Amino acid sequence: MKLFGFVFTVFISSVIVFFSRWLVPGDPINFLLRGRSPNPEAIAEVTAIYGLDKPPLEQYWHWITGVLQGDFGRSLQYRQDVTDVILDRLPVTLGLVVMAGLMIAVLGLAAGIAAALFRGSWIDRGIIAGMSALAAIPSFVGAIVLIAIFSIQLGMFPSFGSGEGFGDMIYHLVLPSLALALSFIAVVGRVTRSAMMEEFSREHVEVARSRGITEVAVVFRHVLRNSLGPIMTVSGLLVAGLLVSSAIVEQAFGLAGLGSLLVSSVDRLDFPVVQAIVLIVVTAFVAINTLVDLLGPVVDPRLKAGKGAR
Repeated sequence: MKLFGFVFTVFISSVIVFFSRWLVPGDPINFLLRGRSPNPEAIAEVTAIYGLDKPPLEQYWHWITGVLQGDFGRSLQYRQDVTDVILDRLPVTLGLVVMAGLMIAVLGLAAGIAAALFRGSWIDRGIIAGMSALAAIPSFVGAIVLIAIFSIQLGMFPSFGSGEGFGDMIYHLVLPSLALALSFIAVVGRVTRSAMMEEFSREHVEVARSRGITEVAVVFRHVLRNSLGPIMTVSGLLVAGLLVSSAIVEQAFGLAGLGSLLVSSVDRLDFPVVQAIVLIVVTAFVAINTLVDLLGPVVDPRLKAGKGAR
């Protein structure tokens, strides 16, 4: 049933993504013929090459059957296959999102766990205040601050480009990943704290303590484990946010990734590239949330049993 929901959602999304181009002002023909006289022969030739002379439904069928075979069409801007253009930019965005995701998981969980363990203390209040401040910082502001401190003042990290080779790329992506992760760290931290605070009040935690189980075991086996459900749900929702926000961070740090490619493609009315990137983002978002739904009962068997925590 969940697989059917996944396929149906992606199908509806593909229809919306494809036909939304008719709602955008501007004509791709004018972009393709820039610098050339738009005579009827040239317009007819370009229209035929890119299939713009066919009915919309036929254009969609041709496009979606190509997508299922890994063919997203031909870029109007680069005059290359869209798949090749995306594959050239994909490693940077994947590296950025993966590194940001790791930072969010480690720092967000650590902050939430610490706040829950020291609930009501100055440590808890300090962490809450810090997370509230981080949540209010837009990605581009965080990028500017990080560049000013760690690149210009301290000279610890580069502020432009993605480097050459795997190791150099990781080094170049440290600051962009942190800029992308800042506000999401606050979200995960607050959700972790809230979920753990709720679990601390459960009866099974008191029973575990009364049986002489150590506090560390109580926290990790009974509290944190039972808190992973809402944490995973929120983390799944953050994936789309990471992919979308990456466009701002990539622009700030001069990274040649999918985000900057999407911005330039929208500006130049490169519809095939825009449609491909948006569909990839939507598919990734739906796939990860479907995976979270499937893993939820595995992480917390109470969900499978249909019972609330008691």
